[in-house]
Order: sequence, then structure tokens, then C-alpha cells
Amino acid sequence: MVRTVLGVVGALLAIYVVLGIVIPAVFGLLKFVFVLGVVALIVVAAVTIVSKMSK
Repeated sequence: MVRTVLGVVGALLAIYVVLGIVIPAVFGLLKFVFVLGVVALIVVAAVTIVSKMSK
């Protein structure tokens, strides 16, 4: 009986950890990568425009 209760408590704790820590961390990482990609796109566009104007 104790083993079953501890198994259920462990499963609930694992679900809590996944929903509370892992998923927000993944979305935060994806948001960071997206912002970094947008900044890189702006920098590449700016360098391309400046290099075409100087020719």
C-alpha cells in the first residue's frame, strides 16, 4: 500500500516538475532563439544595404 501511494506521489511530482519547470524553460529558450534570429536578420540586412550603397 505504501509503495502504491509513494508511486502515485512520485508520478504527481514528476508531472508537476515537467509542467512547472521544463516546459517554461523550453518556451523561454525558443523565445530567446527567435529574438536572436530576428536580431541576426536585421544585422545581415543592414550590412547588405550598406555594402550595396557603397558600390
